[in-house]
Amino acid sequence: MSSTATSSPNAATLLAPIAEDMQQVNRVIRQRLASEVMLINQISEYIIGAGGKRLRPALLLLVAGALGDTTGHRHELAAVVEFIHTATLLHDDVVDESDLRRGRQTANALFGNAASVLVGDFLYSRSFEMMVGVGKMRVMEILSVATNVISEGEVLQLLNMHDPDVDQARYMQVIRYKTAKLFEAAAQLGAVLSGADARTEAAAAEFGRRIGTAFQIMDDWLDYTGTAESMGKNAGDDLREGKPTLPLIYLMEHGTAEQAALAREAIEQGGTDRFDTIFEAITRSGALDHTLECARGEAQAAAKAISSFPDSIYKESLLELCSYSTARQS
Repeated sequence: MSSTATSSPNAATLLAPIAEDMQQVNRVIRQRLASEVMLINQISEYIIGAGGKRLRPALLLLVAGALGDTTGHRHELAAVVEFIHTATLLHDDVVDESDLRRGRQTANALFGNAASVLVGDFLYSRSFEMMVGVGKMRVMEILSVATNVISEGEVLQLLNMHDPDVDQARYMQVIRYKTAKLFEAAAQLGAVLSGADARTEAAAAEFGRRIGTAFQIMDDWLDYTGTAESMGKNAGDDLREGKPTLPLIYLMEHGTAEQAALAREAIEQGGTDRFDTIFEAITRSGALDHTLECARGEAQAAAKAISSFPDSIYKESLLELCSYSTARQS
């Protein structure tokens, strides 16, 4: 199969059924970010202005809609999910020494590392304040476990940096922990708010986990195929940081001895001085095709997980999200 992604609906189209809900979530976000500390307001406003697809809160709203939520807590919890996600981005950019995200300077590049870390801590603490206000122990259980697992994933990724012995299993573990866990929690919360039974809740959680994994694998694919304009970050960033992502892992395991040595050196030393040479090796080895196939496999598993959900415009959007996850160019 070619390593060129196919067309799909854009994010705005597939999220149309929850457009009004998302506006309400944005209002909650602005309201709950308010602080008497000027720098917190300044950085928070900058982050909100950076945009983003807000896929995690959207996932919560779509699952809640598909399963008939009537509790009224969905906007508040969708905002909580977005706060947790934003906090992880602030901390990630400091750890990765990133200076570009979504086509703009990162908060740490603009305001400094200390301010970014501390505002990330504020977002975490505000999230827990809000989830307590919902008054559901199951909600607190899901989100507290999720934040713990995400932190473990961040540490695992740090341990994997510049380690050429990372295999696909270790790579997938980091994705499941660091990225997919919050997708999983968001979808699961949508089911909980709807009063779904344990089987349906588990199906929603699997959907979130699978779709989150597909999105991250595609991000790693795009690191070698996208442009700074389309991705909002610099191509080759993962390579520069010495991250052993799936294309490089495949090259080490299935490429020629010379290609494997090149990949190991790239992971150990980082940098993008030989990006063109590595990109050519990855392309010729079939690593990009393999990476795309893995992402598509996760997306197909996500669609299968919600096959028992009742038909609705919300379910249709969830299924379209599966196609979008592996066809996007940014």
